[in-house]
Amino acid sequence: MPTIAYFLGIAIAMYYRDHNPPHVHVIYQGYEALVVIEDASLLRGKLPPTAMLIVRRWVTLRRAALLANWERARRHEMLERIAGPDDDAD
Repeated sequence: MPTIAYFLGIAIAMYYRDHNPPHVHVIYQGYEALVVIEDASLLRGKLPPTAMLIVRRWVTLRRAALLANWERARRHEMLERIAGPDDDAD
């Protein structure tokens, strides 16, 4: 499972052969969650409230890049790293 982003102790990963809906895997201090890319909703798992808020904002901000990575994963192509919420280059 490639890690596509890491920020504030939060690891964001994506599987190559994962199920729909398009989502990311979030790992933070022993917590794990799946977050839907389209609406940043919690699909499964749990995160502390502050971490969940940060991830939801990040997913919303980076939706296009995340969906592009999802399509790359479907084609078994290399995934790109995605900037964290503190990177204002976009």
